[in-house]
Amino acid sequence: MQRNRRSFLALAGMGALATACGSNTGRQGTAPPSTAYSAGPPPSDAPKVTLQQWYHAYGEDSVQEAVKRYAATYPAATVNVQWNPGDYDSKIVTALQNSKVPDVFEAQVKIDWVRQNQVVSLDDVIAPVKGDFSPAVVAAQTVEGKVYGIPQAIDTQLLFYRKSLLQAAGVQPPQTVDELIDAAAKLSKDGVKGFFAGNDGGVGVLTGPLLWSAGLDYLKNGNREVGFDDPRAATALAKLHTLNTNGSLLLGAPADWSDPGAFIDGLTAMQWTGLWNVPKIRDAFDDDFGVLPFPRLDGSGAPSVPVGAYSAMVNAKSEHVAEAKAFVKWLWIDKTDDQLEFATKFGFHVPARQSLADRADSLKTGPAADAAKFVKENSHLVGGPVWTQQANTALSDAVAKIAKEGADPVAQTKTAVEVARAELKRLFG
Repeated sequence: MQRNRRSFLALAGMGALATACGSNTGRQGTAPPSTAYSAGPPPSDAPKVTLQQWYHAYGEDSVQEAVKRYAATYPAATVNVQWNPGDYDSKIVTALQNSKVPDVFEAQVKIDWVRQNQVVSLDDVIAPVKGDFSPAVVAAQTVEGKVYGIPQAIDTQLLFYRKSLLQAAGVQPPQTVDELIDAAAKLSKDGVKGFFAGNDGGVGVLTGPLLWSAGLDYLKNGNREVGFDDPRAATALAKLHTLNTNGSLLLGAPADWSDPGAFIDGLTAMQWTGLWNVPKIRDAFDDDFGVLPFPRLDGSGAPSVPVGAYSAMVNAKSEHVAEAKAFVKWLWIDKTDDQLEFATKFGFHVPARQSLADRADSLKTGPAADAAKFVKENSHLVGGPVWTQQANTALSDAVAKIAKEGADPVAQTKTAVEVARAELKRLFG
């Protein structure tokens, strides 16, 4: 199965954390066969070390050629770029446990890798420009105060809506969760549903936004406490049951939330989907669409968008740790033109650094500019490196029971809190 750079957003699908980056959540593409590329001879006659760099198999056209080109221009080492179709995450886990290669790879930080000394801290690499990165994506690469990955590009999810359909129904773009529920109901007519958030009724992708809408989070206080141990969590999650029972949600769509097909085909007036779909939606509707963050619960809450990013990391077992760190600094700190190209030329993404986002022509007007603004002002991390599979499963099960079965949201949330608290105690004592 080939994947793309939006795969990290599988974390937002609450049942998908076990594979962390393993679900395809964006556009399809044909991945070339697994190939190891050499950057060629070093620029001088002096012997240079050889570094092995791994990427997962991006679905977007030309990404493979671009990363090969970046590596080929590195003057201080020979860099072999390996493209990895299939189950990349399992391959990385196995490599970190047993191998000196890859030297450099892309992934998302896991606390187990840090605890087992499998990855190298990159605080000295990122320090000079750390403030230029989105705080949320830096947090995704941080464990116990140390940064272990350099973010490469940001993806996010947004509420897309058809301007003309809302106007015809006399509906304003929703600013609160209740307004979203009301708008979805009013827009459900003439064979069109008001809202689509996945064929599971939003259980996967709306759990985080609902918690954030109430001013809560998965974890808090430096990831040492459960962030949704609050009555407002049950209040917010109960809204998903309302959406699932009032007939306004599209269910059983031909493609799931990550694909814009339901929205483009007129099956729904609003859809929660990814920034990566802006080009396709623009082609279909020109300027007859807008984007919003997920709305706030009430005056005490806040709007939100989930963000995440693959990051460049260094294998602690590498025989060339210093050289690998130097390459990561060169490519993901110093080479800003390549970073901007990587984020904006192949697909549709936001650069991980604000200074580069400000330079991106594709993000200066229309819904894309709005999306960039939401990422800057309303971004939240889904789970993070300390949010474990066990905690995730408990919360996912609770939300599914609330949304689909009408189970008591207070009792279900309490059960999930207890599991998450036990996981934190296991990790931190």
